[in-house]
Amino acid sequence: MKPPDCREILTARLRLRRARDSDLDDLHAVFGNARAMHYWSRPPHTDLDQTRAFLDAMIAAPVEESDDFVVEYKGRVIGKAGCWRVPEIGFILHPDYWGQGLAHEALVAVIERAFAIFPIAALEADVDPRNAGCLRLLGKLGFEEVRRAERTTKIGGKWFDSVYLSLNRPQTPA
Repeated sequence: MKPPDCREILTARLRLRRARDSDLDDLHAVFGNARAMHYWSRPPHTDLDQTRAFLDAMIAAPVEESDDFVVEYKGRVIGKAGCWRVPEIGFILHPDYWGQGLAHEALVAVIERAFAIFPIAALEADVDPRNAGCLRLLGKLGFEEVRRAERTTKIGGKWFDSVYLSLNRPQTPA
């Protein structure tokens, strides 16, 4: 099933839209930031070529497999949110925008869209167990831990663990 071609989602404060080439510098500010990338599955980007490769892959991802958006706040790209590969959801924001409820707002929108257009039983998330903020946010959204695994990701020669979470499709009233 091919989902409808949705170019953007508007929330009270955010515009979530498909990535484009002109997002390179703003996304590099996120992916090159050590604080933003502390719990990410890769080290911070050290040059624009790394961010360009990430951005190119995001733009080229098939819509039937990927439903990922850049997050704009006050006209500036501050991160990304969505299903990089359905049904796995993920998000990242520049630290300057943490603690304002923006990640929650973005995720509510992408979760609603994912369940509306994809025939999936649940959304999934893979989180570093040290990332208490992410785990707290996903918990508020209804995600529940389904299992843990050790040594799932190797970054810079060091192994990290994973917590796997799941959010079941909302029940429709009978």
